[in-house]
Amino acid sequence: MTRKSRRLILIGAGLGVLALAAGLILTALNDTIVFFRTPTEVAQQQIAPGARLRLGGLVEPGSVAKSGASVRFAVTDGNSKVTVAYTGLLPDLFREGQGVVAEGVLQSDGTVKADSVLAKHDERYMPREVADALKKSGHWKEGEEGGPVPPATKTPGPQSSAVPSAASPARSTP
Repeated sequence: MTRKSRRLILIGAGLGVLALAAGLILTALNDTIVFFRTPTEVAQQQIAPGARLRLGGLVEPGSVAKSGASVRFAVTDGNSKVTVAYTGLLPDLFREGQGVVAEGVLQSDGTVKADSVLAKHDERYMPREVADALKKSGHWKEGEEGGPVPPATKTPGPQSSAVPSAASPARSTP
């Protein structure tokens, strides 16, 4: 065997081991990946019961029903709605008409049994996927006072801008 053929065998074996390791890693991650879905996607796609998912949208007004530590509410994107059942403490910012992301397991009756519920952290932030889904359904009111504004459209304040813009000429200090 020549040096060249031994080198090719060694490189081929190394690439095979690397491919095997990548395949094992991807297989292990496949069990822990949780996909984000909107209520319309859950209604249209045939998602198998028992699948983990993140459901995002707005809490439908009038749908919150509390019973002790358990709560049931509907998440909507304007087209469809999915009922969520959750046991535990809700975030302080959780209320009807506000953005929410519920992570849990899809049940056979179409409800999501959530193990965590996340509410938006201020009046101007919403996850990009939820904002995109609300824009598609026509429920996004961009620029309204108190309405959600996507993170990409936020403009820096005058003190956070290091480079002056063409609209505001730089002032020199005496």
